[in-house]
Amino acid sequence: MNSNNKMISVIIPVLNEAHHLPATLAALEHTNVEIIVVDGGSSDTSQQIARATGCTVINSPAGRARQMNSGAAMAQGEILVFLHGDTVLPGGFVSSIEQTLAQPQVTAGAFSLDLHGCWWGLAMVSRWANIRSRLLQLPYGDQGIFLRQQTFNKIGGFADLPIMEDFCLARTLRSHGKIITLPHKVQSSGRHWEKRGLAASLVNQLIILGFFLGLSPNLLAKFYRGV
Repeated sequence: MNSNNKMISVIIPVLNEAHHLPATLAALEHTNVEIIVVDGGSSDTSQQIARATGCTVINSPAGRARQMNSGAAMAQGEILVFLHGDTVLPGGFVSSIEQTLAQPQVTAGAFSLDLHGCWWGLAMVSRWANIRSRLLQLPYGDQGIFLRQQTFNKIGGFADLPIMEDFCLARTLRSHGKIITLPHKVQSSGRHWEKRGLAASLVNQLIILGFFLGLSPNLLAKFYRGV
């Protein structure tokens, strides 16, 4: 799956994503990108699935921020794409990313979100996420955030937080240039909403509010996982 062309590196943090990972990796086949799967201690077959498809697999302490920073540290690409293990990139994503970052005023980008699952409200949640992302230039991690490696290194990568690492990254990037949300959609699992319904969105907003109020990220992470 890897090739000698390392222009784009796709970094995928995983923790027990064996159910979703095959589809995520299948969308990257024949795209001439470097693929780095960073495992945070999976007890399922995530690592075996990644190795079977020819990806580079490394181990890291659990936590998306740490895992993604570990993957970025060994990436060879001039462009980094951070992709959740349950998210599928759209066709033609390579050219879309390259064209977006060819604009000097653009510091980063992401894709529109299409949550899939059986819960009736997923289309509404996706629509709101895309409006927020475009108007506030504030994409979240499940939208496949991409940026130049030079920019990533300049801002010091992801803050070492147990939660909200994508939110903090986007807020930092906004001060360095424009963040574009592309119309092309990633397909991402709506499993959190299928379990909690609209309460999942309420919890997300409470986490953001707590963050702005200065509550400990560790406390917020415990609250999120406990709920």
